[in-house]
Amino acid sequence: MPWQAFRRFGQKLLRRRTLESGMAETRLARCLTTLDLVALGVGSTLGAGVYVLAGEVAKDKAGPSIVICFLVAAVSSVLAGLCYAEFGARVPRSGSAYLYSYVTVGELWAFTTGWNLILSYVIGTASVARAWSSAFDNLIGNHISTALQRSVALHVPQVLAEYPDFFALGLVFLLTGLLALGASESALVTKVFTAVNLLVLGFVIISGFIKGDLNNWKLTEEDYQLAMAETNDTYSLGPLGSGGFVPFGFEGILRGAATCFYAFVGFDCIATTGEEAQNPQRSIPMGIVISLSVCFFAYFGVSSALTLMMPYYQLQPESPLPEAFLYTGWASARYVVAVGSLCALSTSLLGSMFPMPRVIYAMAEDGLLFRVLARIHTGTHTPVVATVVSGIIAAFMAFLFKLTDLVDLMSIGTLLAYSLVSICVLILRYQPEQEIKIGEEMELQEETITTESEKLTLRGLFFPLNSIPTPVSGQVVYVCSSLLACWSQELWGVPLLSGDPVWITVVVLLLLLIIVIIVVIWRQPQSSIPLHFKVPALPVLPLVSIFVNIYLMMQMTAGTWARFGVWMLIGFAIYFGYGIWHSLEEVKSNQRSRKSRAKTGSIYVHRV
Repeated sequence: MPWQAFRRFGQKLLRRRTLESGMAETRLARCLTTLDLVALGVGSTLGAGVYVLAGEVAKDKAGPSIVICFLVAAVSSVLAGLCYAEFGARVPRSGSAYLYSYVTVGELWAFTTGWNLILSYVIGTASVARAWSSAFDNLIGNHISTALQRSVALHVPQVLAEYPDFFALGLVFLLTGLLALGASESALVTKVFTAVNLLVLGFVIISGFIKGDLNNWKLTEEDYQLAMAETNDTYSLGPLGSGGFVPFGFEGILRGAATCFYAFVGFDCIATTGEEAQNPQRSIPMGIVISLSVCFFAYFGVSSALTLMMPYYQLQPESPLPEAFLYTGWASARYVVAVGSLCALSTSLLGSMFPMPRVIYAMAEDGLLFRVLARIHTGTHTPVVATVVSGIIAAFMAFLFKLTDLVDLMSIGTLLAYSLVSICVLILRYQPEQEIKIGEEMELQEETITTESEKLTLRGLFFPLNSIPTPVSGQVVYVCSSLLACWSQELWGVPLLSGDPVWITVVVLLLLLIIVIIVVIWRQPQSSIPLHFKVPALPVLPLVSIFVNIYLMMQMTAGTWARFGVWMLIGFAIYFGYGIWHSLEEVKSNQRSRKSRAKTGSIYVHRV
């Protein structure tokens, strides 16, 4: 009896969400076009980082080869983006990675993904709001921060900010009100700010190519010595490295690419619009691919222009573009850059706030969070309660807290979501038709029917008998994908550079096991169901995405993982105390049980 109870409990944790295929009816308003989704994705991804990140990476990590760093980072992001695009075409509903996990790998993983997405969006919103406030304050001579530090300073270092940021508080409340008005109104504001941002970046790129000097990609030791002699503050100079186009070698490119990867975070907000896009199965894949392409060309162009205008070791990470224009004699261009920076921060802030209530709404509608959060305003057709609650929490954090130590938590949540979506695409593509069309009562074609006598054999792992997916082949891919995720984590955790023969042996064995697992997955039959978009080169692209995401997660500090653990404890307390018992799937299961008992009772009465 205890074993049966434990088994039933385990089944609850792994139960999957049932969905109808195609576009289901929704309480939200389908008003967003493909252009709206592209603007949302570009605005969320192409934030203020384009004005700051390029200078930081070029000065200390990559030099002019930062353009290669952005290329490598873009390829890594596109891998995750393609997986999101396929799911957007397959499951056009709100919820993004949360819903994709629920449909494929089960309820517990779905709650974990959704809970971390909420954390990512809250921290992202609060940190961007404070950055907006700081940028505006800097433009007017830091009068706001000076006055607040004198009058209402907070003396709790390492926890609270130096002063309460009333400007950031009001900004978040203002945008919360805008989001509550409706998705189309928010999309219009996003399009305007994104257009201004792109125009400013276009000006920066063209100006950089006009005023730039190709010799700044061929700097030598003599140039560095001359710069040291001309400058009064030699401490402001960065390292020369070996000079030339790749001054810090291949290692510098990899370190720079790891940092640049986070510049492409944000496109996943498009995946939360499944119930508000007019044609989600077409618009979501197109929106993700186009927005990532636009962002790559913008980052590539700005970093090229920046390193052409000014020697990389003289860049100022805090304000690289204004300093570069000052260096070339165009000091007045700093005002154009300031306008673009504020527009970029505005779209980035909207991009963080827009998906947050939609994920909360999706989880509440499924019963994993409190049902009151799923209420929809009848006039605006927006999740008004989730919007207001999430806005208040983000505003409170922006108002009081120092967020620099929490930003890495945002990265963990995003990378976990990317990894799970890649795993889900891999699993779902190899499932039989009756598993993919979840929730539908359908008759399978003759060739898709597999007999109960099908057995798993060693030969069947590498030479399957069927040319179409079966329950057994689907289960093989499910198990192999789980093993790959675990072994990848172990592989990146091994100290290979220590040169210890024991660790080298461990790495070789893990690589061999991973290769065998990849071959097994590759040999299984894939589903041939037509979709508006499919990830090409399966299983290679999702697997590379998984490896990259897990590698980046393993670079986080122990303190970040400790804070992540605290956040997950809070989440699991909500899930095991409320969500698991009020889940929509739990309600459906209870209804099926009651019907089954009633049917059994009626049969018994009839026989009597």
